Amino acid sequence: MSTLTNNKKKISAGWVIVMACMLIQAIPFGVASNIQPLFIHPVISDRGFSLTSFSLIFSIGTIVSAVVGPFIGMSFQKINVKLIYVVGAILSGGGFLMFSMCTELWQFYAVASVVQIGTAAISGIGVPLLISSWFDEESKGKAMGLAFAGGSIGNIFLQQLVMQSLASQGYSQSYFIFGALSLVVGVPIALLFIKMPKDASQIVRSKNNKVKSESKKTDFGYTLKEVTKLKYFWMLALGFTFVGIYVSAYSIQHAAYFQGFLKFDAITVGTIGSIFAVCSLGGNIVGGVLFDKLGVIKCLIISSVLVLISGVFLQLSGQSPVYAYIFSALKGFAIYTYMMGPAYLTGSLFGNKEYGSILGIVQLLFAVGFSSGSVLFGVFVEKFGYNTSWIIILGAVAIAYVLLIGASIGMIKLNKERANNTDNKELKEVA
Repeated sequence: MSTLTNNKKKISAGWVIVMACMLIQAIPFGVASNIQPLFIHPVISDRGFSLTSFSLIFSIGTIVSAVVGPFIGMSFQKINVKLIYVVGAILSGGGFLMFSMCTELWQFYAVASVVQIGTAAISGIGVPLLISSWFDEESKGKAMGLAFAGGSIGNIFLQQLVMQSLASQGYSQSYFIFGALSLVVGVPIALLFIKMPKDASQIVRSKNNKVKSESKKTDFGYTLKEVTKLKYFWMLALGFTFVGIYVSAYSIQHAAYFQGFLKFDAITVGTIGSIFAVCSLGGNIVGGVLFDKLGVIKCLIISSVLVLISGVFLQLSGQSPVYAYIFSALKGFAIYTYMMGPAYLTGSLFGNKEYGSILGIVQLLFAVGFSSGSVLFGVFVEKFGYNTSWIIILGAVAIAYVLLIGASIGMIKLNKERANNTDNKELKEVA
């Protein structure tokens, strides 16, 4: 009876962490990362900034957080996780609030850096570390999918609320309101719920988990030195660089395209964002399950088809907003590729030996693509126009998935050969 009670407590504690992560993703992360594109058109129209120059806030913020990321990761081993989350929530929400006081480009750049450092601590690095600490390999995918789904849930409401606020309050007051909202939600969650498991007995384990199989999974893996010598690792990392490019263009520049070029009204743009939020919720939740059920390669193929078709509908959006709705829906369903893809593929293909260090490089190269994608797209638009620029982005999509699928096929084959060699070696030692 006591064992059953203890198991319930362990599961309850782990899933409380998932719920806390969902709330972090819904509001603090959603405010810092999901609604900023809606501010582009109002800000550049009022301040006279060019699209390219203002889009640098995404590049600079992403680069700074990527550079600081490894140090944030190391701090989780030395500093109390609750303190890191409190500081991160203050930097993320307080920084977003400070956008309301910015009047010069350099001020937007500086504040964007602060916001993204805080957001990396509580989301990009913090959430995967928390989930990895509280869940075993068999249940981690589902938990991570649910945690990241919080961003989609928050986005359903944030998109409409932001568009209404921008229309009635203006961008400066809207920055203040949503920055304050981020603080009000993020800081209490960090103080009340965020913590690490005290010991291994608190980790949530799958019903089918067996000690023998678990020990094999724990032993599997490469060191950072080993993966840097593998061509498939660099194919994967470069693939995520191109993923970052297309994600940046589609996620950041679509609002300015719909508002400034196609002249969609605020309600239509808000609806497009809400459709993406609803569909990305499904994409996050189902994505983790699909990775476990179908495997890496099939999931990547499905995602590639969804993203390519969504890009075609984006180009057709000028004919009817319906095509923009379809673009947003398909892009949402494919969100699992970049929300949990880097973390999941890194663990699946390269193991757990030096997971954090290897993931850090993958995330850094993704950040390079994401930070450069929006700026490159702005340059393309100014030189070639939107239609040609969207075609170029489709090319980036194709390159990304060729590299990711190729790297996955190569690593799966290599890992099978490595496992067979290990088994043969063990048999010889026993004989």
